[in-house]
Amino acid sequence: MVHGAVIRTFAQQDVVDFSKYSNIPTINALTDDEHPCQILTDIFTYEEKRGSIVGKKVAFIGDAACNVARSWVYAAEYFKFNLVLAAPEGFESPVTNAHVKQVRSPEEAAANADLLYTDVWISMGKEAEAAERIKAFAGYQINSKLISLAHKDVLVLHCLPAYRGKEITAEVMDLRADDIFDQAENRLHVQKGIMDWLVHSKAA
Repeated sequence: MVHGAVIRTFAQQDVVDFSKYSNIPTINALTDDEHPCQILTDIFTYEEKRGSIVGKKVAFIGDAACNVARSWVYAAEYFKFNLVLAAPEGFESPVTNAHVKQVRSPEEAAANADLLYTDVWISMGKEAEAAERIKAFAGYQINSKLISLAHKDVLVLHCLPAYRGKEITAEVMDLRADDIFDQAENRLHVQKGIMDWLVHSKAA
């Protein structure tokens, strides 16, 4: 009785199984493993503001093992940009490809970057690890110093919600709020586009 489904859940396999057995277009709105709609929105926002992302340098600062970072890894191969993940030991991405480099140094990742990106240090379901994570990620913060190392026209994005003073400074959050809130609004438009494309491609 429906033309499609949008699922936001924990286990990636739940989305895979639903898609397999429902035989209707199924959109992954978020799982523990992936956050594809977010990354499509981020790329849309970059291209809206700076042009093609092909060949550009994207620096992700923080938890490279999280669902957002992993989706950036998949996107780098598909959209042909260079992704540098800066994460402390134990928080590396479990997936990679030829377009991805993993480093310890946020400064190395930020150098000449076209896009600086971060996510919260404590994702949903990781609250019990808060103290350990805050200690591990100290120094993995988007701040004015990292911005000074990046390309002069660097775009700063955050998938929100943000914890000011942790993964991003309050100063940078305020200075880059217009871009970050445009990014948040773009989720609506990109997800409508995904739904429209899936429903019509299924009908065809």
